[in-house]
Amino acid sequence: MDFDRLIADRASGIDASGIRRAFELGATLTDPVNLSIGQPDFPVPEAIKRAAIDAIEAERNGYTLSGGIPPLRRACNARLASDLGWPEEAPVIVTGGTSGALLLAALTLLGPDDEIVFADPYFPMYPVLAKLCGAKPVIVDTYPDFRLTAERVAPVITERTKAVLLNSPGNPTGVVATQRDCEELLALCREKNVLLISDEIYDEFTFPDARTATDASGQPACPSPGRVAGSHDHLLVVRGFGKTYGVTGWRMGYAAGPARIIDELTKLQQYTFVCAPSIAQWGCMASFETDMSNEVSEYARRRDRVCEVLGEVTTISRPGGAFYAFCEVPASLGMTGQAFMERCVQDGVILIPGGVFSERDTHVRLSYATDPAKLERGLEVVAGAMRGAAV
Repeated sequence: MDFDRLIADRASGIDASGIRRAFELGATLTDPVNLSIGQPDFPVPEAIKRAAIDAIEAERNGYTLSGGIPPLRRACNARLASDLGWPEEAPVIVTGGTSGALLLAALTLLGPDDEIVFADPYFPMYPVLAKLCGAKPVIVDTYPDFRLTAERVAPVITERTKAVLLNSPGNPTGVVATQRDCEELLALCREKNVLLISDEIYDEFTFPDARTATDASGQPACPSPGRVAGSHDHLLVVRGFGKTYGVTGWRMGYAAGPARIIDELTKLQQYTFVCAPSIAQWGCMASFETDMSNEVSEYARRRDRVCEVLGEVTTISRPGGAFYAFCEVPASLGMTGQAFMERCVQDGVILIPGGVFSERDTHVRLSYATDPAKLERGLEVVAGAMRGAAV
């Protein structure tokens, strides 16, 4: 059978070879140091596991409302009200992970030749979202500080622009937006009648020092543009439970924003995912009473160690959140990120090349969501490779 004829362009036009190559190389290793995975290494809190088990035993195993169970939506509202100052009645939809929310948003907003703007470096799903909808990804170079600012975005806004997508704290960089970034981006989107989407999957993983820090111009950090007064009328906030509580496989997220947008997302969810997993919804009810500050502080300590070791041999934009470092491959090595990744694999360490997240391949992404002892082993290898040490 001629499968090439059967497969649509939206599928055949997507290439996952960068990440696949890293995993294929890693599969050949015995006891590798895996610094590639974007998944927390702490156990799921007992209260959350118990809530999911209780839901199973209570026979809460069927479909829910497409928008999610009302108690969880109310809990999401309460969190947004306390964290962002939003009205407690702000429309909310519970989704199949933040990826599900982003896909529903893209399907709602983007048609053929429409445009969505986001930063380079980016989460690899972002350009694919545009392609799936026949739309155009408009990618804004943010090197070397990795901040998506209104000044950088304004020149690329056109009549076809439907949305600007901000990720803070960012993957792969860990960079957190500033108050000025958020205020000016929101003002620009209002002026141009463009929706601002804030991907906040790592919102709880904004490190304590980043929450109180200021940038070189004295601007305070601001993980969410939702903290700007009146933002709920022109902003779609996307948040999740997987990264914060270690339940990545449960596929649980939520989105909040203008009623018209949430209504459309809910309608599309009805005909696609139907609803988020019912048991996981009840399990995540316990998350809002779960304190993860110790885990976040531990990741901040690992961040400090990464910056201490690799800061001596390369350039790192100090992460303010998430659990990644985006490290420049020293120009003196004359290597791409892909080549450097393959070099490290020879010593048993798996990274992701920067070209997976960027139009450039000058960096590598390192995840420190791993056992501290293994992290130390990995940092030794990476630092040695950046110094040009022989295998």
